[in-house]
Amino acid sequence: MQKFLKRITVVILAIAILVIVGIIGFVYLAPGTATRFFVGLERSRAGLVHKAIELPDGTRYVYLEGGQGEPLMLLHGFGGNKDNFARVARFLTGHYRVIIPDHIGFGESAHPQDADYSPTEQAKRLKALALALEIKNLHFGGNSMGGQIALSYAALYPTEVKSLWLIDTAGIWSVPDNEIRNTILETGENPLLVRNEAEFLVLFDRVMSERPFVPRPVLNVLAQERIGNYELEKRIFQQFATDSIEERISGLAMPTLIVWGDEDQLINVATADVLHKLMPNSQVTIMKGIGHVPMLERPQQSAEDYLQFRAGMTLRLP
Repeated sequence: MQKFLKRITVVILAIAILVIVGIIGFVYLAPGTATRFFVGLERSRAGLVHKAIELPDGTRYVYLEGGQGEPLMLLHGFGGNKDNFARVARFLTGHYRVIIPDHIGFGESAHPQDADYSPTEQAKRLKALALALEIKNLHFGGNSMGGQIALSYAALYPTEVKSLWLIDTAGIWSVPDNEIRNTILETGENPLLVRNEAEFLVLFDRVMSERPFVPRPVLNVLAQERIGNYELEKRIFQQFATDSIEERISGLAMPTLIVWGDEDQLINVATADVLHKLMPNSQVTIMKGIGHVPMLERPQQSAEDYLQFRAGMTLRLP
C-alpha cells in the first residue's frame, strides 16, 4: 500500500510538472494567444460578456457587461481599458448589472483623432451610451481619470447619478504633487506615456504596490495597445490633466465612497481629504500598502468595501 501511494504521488507530481511546463511554454511560445486566453478567463470568471454598440452619431463603444440589478458603470483610468475592472467585477456581478466601457480614445472603442477628450465631453458621450442602453439612473465607479469623468458626469446630471465610487481619482490639483507629477513638471517627460515595452514595464511597477503576477511576455503583448496609441494619448493627457473639477463638484450630495491607496505615486493621497470636504455625503477608505489601482491590486477587499458602502446606503433610505 505504501509503495502504491508513493507511485501515485510521483505520478501526480509528474503531471503537475508537465502542466506547469506546458503553461510556461504556451506563454513564451504564443504570448498573444496566451494573453487573449487569460483575459478571456478573467472575464468569464466575472460573468462578463464582450459587447459593442454604435451610437446614433456613429460613435462605437466596446464594453463588458454582466450581472443583474441596478446598473453600475465602471470607468478605467488614463492608458487603461475595460479589463482593469474585470478582476473586481467578479465580486460585483452577483449584485448589480455591471457595465465597463472602453472610453472613447482607448481600448477597442472608437479613436477619433480630432475629438475633444476633456472629461466633460467624455461624460456627455457616456450619457449617450447610457441612453442607448436604456439606462437613466445609475451608480458610477471610476479610477483615476475614470473617477474624474464620473465626477464630471455627476456635475452635469446630478439627479441621474445615484452614487459614486471614486478610486484614486484625478482632477483635484490643489494638493502637493506626487513623484510622477513632479517628474513631468521638472523634466517635461511623461512616464505615463508608453513608447516601448521597457517603458510599459517600468510604469507597471510604479503604478502598483501590490502587483499581481503577470509574465513578461504577456506584459509585452499588453504594452502594444499603449505603444500604438502614444500620439493620441499625448493629446488626451493634456486635456484631462489641465481640467480641474473642484468648483464643479463642490456640494454634490450623492452618496460617495472615496478610496485611496496610501502608496499611490501618481496622485497624492491627501486628495482624498479634499474630495471629502467638497462632497458632504462622502466617506473615505485608505488602503494600506496599495498603489494607484486598488481594484487590480486587491480586488476582493475593494469589492467588499464597496458592497458594505452600498449596504449602508440601503440602511439610510427612509
